[in-house]
Amino acid sequence: MSVRVRIAPSPTGNLHIGTARTAVFNWLFARNQGGTFILRIEDTDQERSRPEYTDNILAGLKWLGLDWDEGPLYQTQRMDLYRAAVQQLLDQGSAYPCYCTSEELEAMREAQKARKEAPRYDNRHRDLTPEQRAAFEAEGREPVIRFKIEDDRIIQWDDLVRGTVTWKGSDLGGDMVIARRAPAGTLGLPLYNFVVVVDDADMAITHVIRGEDHIANTGKQILLYEALGKAIPQFAHTPLILNAEGRKLSKRDGVTSVADFEAMGYTADALANYMGLLGWSPPEPMTERFTLAEAATAFGFERVNRAGAKFDWDKLNWLNAQVLHGIPAEQLLEELLPLWQAAGYEFAGEGDASGGLSPDSTKLGGADRPWLLQLTQLIAPSLVKINDGVGQAALLGHETVEIQPDAAALLQQVSGAGIVQGVLEAIAQQPVTSSEVAKQIIDQVTQTQAVKKGIVMRSLRAALMGSLQGPDLVDAWLLLNQRGWDKSRLEKAIAVATQA
Repeated sequence: MSVRVRIAPSPTGNLHIGTARTAVFNWLFARNQGGTFILRIEDTDQERSRPEYTDNILAGLKWLGLDWDEGPLYQTQRMDLYRAAVQQLLDQGSAYPCYCTSEELEAMREAQKARKEAPRYDNRHRDLTPEQRAAFEAEGREPVIRFKIEDDRIIQWDDLVRGTVTWKGSDLGGDMVIARRAPAGTLGLPLYNFVVVVDDADMAITHVIRGEDHIANTGKQILLYEALGKAIPQFAHTPLILNAEGRKLSKRDGVTSVADFEAMGYTADALANYMGLLGWSPPEPMTERFTLAEAATAFGFERVNRAGAKFDWDKLNWLNAQVLHGIPAEQLLEELLPLWQAAGYEFAGEGDASGGLSPDSTKLGGADRPWLLQLTQLIAPSLVKINDGVGQAALLGHETVEIQPDAAALLQQVSGAGIVQGVLEAIAQQPVTSSEVAKQIIDQVTQTQAVKKGIVMRSLRAALMGSLQGPDLVDAWLLLNQRGWDKSRLEKAIAVATQA
């Protein structure tokens, strides 16, 4: 048997992290088995479906590295297939028109609630006579189409994640609607639980891999496969993604779409890696840091957990940092420069005509490429997300820098003006061309000012960076010196240090 799996997102919103994780599991299984990964767009909800959401879904899957072998296939282009299947069920007596009004259904549910019963359709229109149907149609009632579900039926399947799963027909809510209301003699828009079966059968899907919130649907869908005379695929219901409180991750938790994660500065490699860990444990000697291709060689449902997978921001941040720290400085610069340009940093300039960097270009934006590479190498070890590069480079973004209150207080408390003046005099005699020269100047000022070296270092940081925290002081000083910005900053610091 050749494995065929699918991911079938609905374009009623952006690509959700839960859908992305399901896509990752389907892709991994398909690649592990040498099978086919199919993309199907379930756009039958025409009121809520939007082209921009479809575009977002396709872009998000591509960004994550999930290439598909067939598709995208759109349900709205397959209506004739669905209506033919509905008619088949009507012809064989497995489905029937139901003329209940919304008011009648609501009254039925209220009565069930008063009796403390679970709400369900009571199948009241299952066995209408032709005369009764004609009478309802004469009233102008438009029927839905319902599929018969026998209460005494037992539905069972061997789930690849959860083992044997059993449902009673009486727990499925009564005869289910498979097509919306439409004038008598016509067929309305088929609904999800029905069209997904028709699609999966038509596409010869062998394994349906989806979240555990679909388990109740599976019982109904198995009955539909049987009624349509179609082969039943194997099912694997993966654990839900949970928030820190153990509830299903939702929009109320903030970031839930793949586009949000990309905008926050996470890499596709790290996010895809983390999706693989949400519910699946890699076998030894494989570590938690892997590519999708590496995971595909080891993926199997025997290591998919049944318990919900809590979303761990710390783990995602760690993975993302590992990815960024492994990117060559040249490539990292390509990603950082547009962010620096958007932030308005003087050294970034406008970029080249293409908006990016040319490998053979020596002059890029407002600075030489070697300088930009040195800056990239300086901040790279501290990056957790690519967007962190904006804040990490902020202290080096302009010729002068605002001296923060704590840094100004330090300069005033330790007679920083004398220390900074000593540094200015030293660099006038000996340009800071290397880290060795910078350290010599620090030692020299320490001796001439008769203070501890730590005070000189902190005063110099406050003067050059305007802050008591930041990147390596000597390396940052060398970068500022190359642009002639260290002198401007030191002169400004003297003025701040002498303020009353």
